[in-house]
Amino acid sequence: MPAPAALAKRLGHAFAEPNLLAQALTHRSHGGSDNERLEFLGDSVLNCVVSILLFQRFERVDEGTLSRLRSGLVRQDSLAALALTLGLSDHVRLGEGELKSGGFRRPSILADTLEAMIGAVYLDAGFDVAFSVVRRLLLAQLESIDPRADARDAKTLLQETLQAQKHALPTYRVAGTQGAAHEQQFQVICEIAALAITATGEGTSRRAAEQVAAQLALEMLADQRARKNSTAAGQGEK
Repeated sequence: MPAPAALAKRLGHAFAEPNLLAQALTHRSHGGSDNERLEFLGDSVLNCVVSILLFQRFERVDEGTLSRLRSGLVRQDSLAALALTLGLSDHVRLGEGELKSGGFRRPSILADTLEAMIGAVYLDAGFDVAFSVVRRLLLAQLESIDPRADARDAKTLLQETLQAQKHALPTYRVAGTQGAAHEQQFQVICEIAALAITATGEGTSRRAAEQVAAQLALEMLADQRARKNSTAAGQGEK
C-alpha cells in the first residue's frame, strides 16, 4: 500500500521509503507488518526532541518544571489531538474489529500512530529531519507555554484542589510494570472515588507515573467543572 501523499505533505516530510509510513499507519489488529516497533522508536525520539526544545526555549527553568512541561506535550491526549489535525484517523489501518468499535477515533491508537510516524521519519531521514518535523508539529503549543503558570507539581495541585472542594484525597496504585529492572515503565492509576474519576499515567518511575496520572485527573476534574457550569448556565437562562 503506497503511503498517502497528502498525509506525508501535512506531516512535512516526503518519504524516500513510502513503505515506512504505510507501516507506521498499520495497527497490530490489521495483521502483517504493524507499527509497534516504530511506535517504540518514535516515543524515544519524541521525548528527546521535546526535551531539547524545552531546554533551549526555557533557559532558567528547573528540571522539575521542564519534566512537567514535557509530560504535558507528550501525553496521550495531546498527541491524539495532533494526530487528528493531521487527519490520521482517515489513514490508520485497522482490523475489522477495531474498525467496528471506532478504533480510528481512539486516543491511544491515534497517539501511538503519531509516535510510529515520528519513528518512521527518523528511520527514513535521520534525527535532524525528525527534529524539524516534531518542532513544526509542536510549535504552536511551545509558543503558548507559560512555565510560571503554576510551579506546583500535579500531585500537589490535585490534592490542594480536592481539599479546597472538601473532597477526600485521591488514591494511587500501581497497575503494572513493564521492561527489565533497569528500565522499567510503571503504570499507576489515580482514583477520586467521590467524583468517579479514574486516570492512568505511565512513567519511568512510580513517582513519575503518579504525576502523569494526577495531571490527567486534574484535566478530568476541570472538564467536570466546566460541564457543570455549562449546565447551570443553561438552566439559568430558561
